[in-house]
Amino acid sequence: MIIRETYLKKIKPYIDKPIIKIIIGMRRVGKSYFIRQIIDFLINSGVDKNQILYINKELIEFDSIRTYQDLHRFVTDFFLKIDKHRYLFIDEIQEIDKWEKTVNSFFAEEKYDIYITGSNSSLLSSELSTQISGRYVPVNVYTLTFKEFLKFRGNKISDYRDEFSNYLKFGGFPLIHSFNFDEEITYQYINSLYNTIILKDVVSRYNIRNVRLFQDIVKFIFSNLGYIFSSNSISKYLKNQKKHISVDTIQNYLLFLESSFMIHKVQRYDIRGKKILELHEKYYLGDIALKNALLGYRDTDLPGILENIIFLHLKQNNYTVYIGKIDNYEIDFIAEKSGERIYFQVAYLLENKQTREREFRALEKIRDNHPKYVLSMDNLPPSNNNGIIRMNIIDFLLK
Repeated sequence: MIIRETYLKKIKPYIDKPIIKIIIGMRRVGKSYFIRQIIDFLINSGVDKNQILYINKELIEFDSIRTYQDLHRFVTDFFLKIDKHRYLFIDEIQEIDKWEKTVNSFFAEEKYDIYITGSNSSLLSSELSTQISGRYVPVNVYTLTFKEFLKFRGNKISDYRDEFSNYLKFGGFPLIHSFNFDEEITYQYINSLYNTIILKDVVSRYNIRNVRLFQDIVKFIFSNLGYIFSSNSISKYLKNQKKHISVDTIQNYLLFLESSFMIHKVQRYDIRGKKILELHEKYYLGDIALKNALLGYRDTDLPGILENIIFLHLKQNNYTVYIGKIDNYEIDFIAEKSGERIYFQVAYLLENKQTREREFRALEKIRDNHPKYVLSMDNLPPSNNNGIIRMNIIDFLLK
């Protein structure tokens, strides 16, 4: 088993503490895999297996647990003869009706160390978060970083650049490593995953009736990685295709997609005005393989794909991310964490003077002392130009 150290490090301080651990993320990013790592860590630390119950709602053996009453009976019966501290893991808990009632009850008993996972961000806005405010901690799990991707490849690595080409095409879903990067089989798997997320986590959950129009909106988002747009611009685009839908409905659809973690909204931040702007956000995907499998991989899409990869890398490392605006210039990313701030410009290649001037000039407008990076695929050694670090994207991801 490849240990995902980043997430294990995040959760270790909360083990055996009176706080519910909520592990959330898109389907098939490795939440169940991560739970098994926590369980292995507990057993290796001396916890008896009989003290641990793992309920995975995707397994048919737990199909009878459909309501919070079913959950309460099942867990109580399992631990009936256990007097020691109990460890309760419930995977894809959103499949259990009113689950928060039982989880809150077990939490109040102070006998359980509770871990739950879900594929919908509504877990954090459910009754649970209001009933025990301040007594839970969320852990967001994403698809593999490039460094993790290389670990999954193991001794198959011959050249990092070749592996990065695979990463650009096939993304970071852990299971793709079972398919030996066969393009047809891999994309067939990812398309199946896409359909599951769309139909089960969005269409069915939110009772969307016009599925075809909804998928048109998804394709618009996938086709515009790295571009600023609004619900109004999507509406105008669809009207040009003789498809009519209100801006309010589009906004709801975007929220539904965000809740499934298929897309992530990034707000704009006015650096001079020091305020978040309400209009014209960017959206990035939970994994770039979703776009490649649905629309095909094209070299012309590389600028947006590279931005998406850097965005996910920053999120995987616990940064809050904005896109920046200063005067008439755009900063691709402002990353903030624990009082630290870093600025990023991301480009495919700095192949001409005009591109270099555009990427560097935006950062030169910022007059503070926070680190500033221009990241690109140019095969050149790192350099520092007036405090702006130019660096290869692969080197940055492996740093």
